[in-house]
Amino acid sequence: MNRRAFVRTGTTALCILPILHPTAFARARSTNPNDKPAWLLELIKANDQQLVAVRALRITDTANKAFGGLKDGEDIPNPHSTADFVRRAACAMSCKESEHYQSKALLSEMNGALNYLLKIQHTDGTLDLLSTNFHSTPDTGFIVKRLTTAYSLLANSGTPAMDGVLATFKTFLLRAGEALTVGGIHTPNHRWVVSAALTKMNNLWPNPRYVARIEQWLGEHIDMDAEGQYNERSTLIYSPLTNRLLITIARGLNKPYLLDYVRRNLAMTLYYLHPNGELVTEASGRQDKAGVGTPEGYFYAYRYIALADKNEEMAAMCRQIEKTLMPKSVYYVDYFLDDPSLWRELPPSKPLPTNYVKAFPKSGLVRIRRGPWDSTILQANPVWLTFHKGNAILQGIRLAASFFGKGQFQTETIEKQGDSWILTQSLDGPYYQPYPPDAIPADGDWEKMPRSNRKQSEVQRLQTQVTIRETKTGIEAQIQMTGTDGVPVALELIFRPGGSFTGVTKLPNRDNTYLLADSGTYTVQNDTITFGPGLMLHKGVQLRGALPAMDAPTVYLTGFTPFQHTLKLS
Repeated sequence: MNRRAFVRTGTTALCILPILHPTAFARARSTNPNDKPAWLLELIKANDQQLVAVRALRITDTANKAFGGLKDGEDIPNPHSTADFVRRAACAMSCKESEHYQSKALLSEMNGALNYLLKIQHTDGTLDLLSTNFHSTPDTGFIVKRLTTAYSLLANSGTPAMDGVLATFKTFLLRAGEALTVGGIHTPNHRWVVSAALTKMNNLWPNPRYVARIEQWLGEHIDMDAEGQYNERSTLIYSPLTNRLLITIARGLNKPYLLDYVRRNLAMTLYYLHPNGELVTEASGRQDKAGVGTPEGYFYAYRYIALADKNEEMAAMCRQIEKTLMPKSVYYVDYFLDDPSLWRELPPSKPLPTNYVKAFPKSGLVRIRRGPWDSTILQANPVWLTFHKGNAILQGIRLAASFFGKGQFQTETIEKQGDSWILTQSLDGPYYQPYPPDAIPADGDWEKMPRSNRKQSEVQRLQTQVTIRETKTGIEAQIQMTGTDGVPVALELIFRPGGSFTGVTKLPNRDNTYLLADSGTYTVQNDTITFGPGLMLHKGVQLRGALPAMDAPTVYLTGFTPFQHTLKLS
């Protein structure tokens, strides 16, 4: 599923769930390949624990028209929360290690949930994403992709008196399958969502119409660039999702060529990791842009390819996720219950890349990693540089000048020159002469006199160049702004909340706002970023035409054009 309606539910429900300590996953593994490994047993236990909070969202009033369904964090009954409960319940009921194994109570609740899904399913087989999409084939696909696995788990669970529930389940899925064979999509990944759902349907109930529709979508080819990134560049949400979907299609329809795309994306993602284990998200074209998140969504794909290829780097990535993120991986427990081949021991580990400079021009970024610190250079983005050092994080640097209301700096290119990276922008600010007399409208309507027909004069110009290079201990950015003189400039250093400063001056009447005259530090736990030298020639931090300040601790350096300053980070 992984949809916005469920995100609201998950945010509310999961915040009260017990979190398993990561060391619990370090227990010895079974030597019997038919036994579930310790990490999977812990996921089963975590799923049991989460079911307590999820079941509390059920609508139990028989007089309520949404009886049997589940509501989200805003008390809205919806198909996504309901389907997620069915999935979790099926996982629990199918596992002998679960306290809900073959549970009659859960079977009854699942039956109510499935009847609710049937009730709200449109006659064309589709469901709604109530926050935005209605009669939505893609959202139906998100649900079917997971519930087909839930159907199989339940069918193989041996739960007494499950036949009637399975019949209701099958009716719902077959109706949805009809929608998936004809319905349209919105985004690139939706094609693979629908195709993966149809693949799972075809595995249960073979149908040439399912396969024909899959082939039609696959005929558009996979949207991957030469660097291994999918079109949406969504490292936190849709790239890991697409990997899971392509594996599903490859397995179900015997299309091993699709795994090559997964391999390439997984290899690329190894260079999108910060030292603290978070993912680089600033280049995303979707809602996770600049979001904070970790790579548990890749665990299934990394494990699948590590075992299939005996790939030691991907095995190392799996072990890192197991060590630090397994409690977050419970959402994917059904993938592992569905494929016992993934229970095998991983191949040996090879160290992950931690010392590199790597450019990704298609995604518009450059990654620099040197052990405990890393930096990302970005194009076509008002945040053009980030710097991470353990838990101390400079989320971004922005630069603005009060130049005709359009002085927010961002570069369209990142050019490598020797050991430096060059970012540039050229702006002009013209004035306009009287409109050509023979073209003036009789009614004097300003909108009928476009500026393109007026001669320009007194044209002001502003050229900006930022040169970024490594130092022995970090990064430096040399900034030059020339052209029109006397333009106020503000350089903005935006830090992630949670730390403490030294060397900065609090700006009165503005929260989280500081000026830097000399050098400063930002410390979070045992990690410290040092930045400077400063510049404090005025207090104009919110310049006209600049983006609004972010709700985060922010340090400003201020000056005027011609502006030349070198900022060092370490």
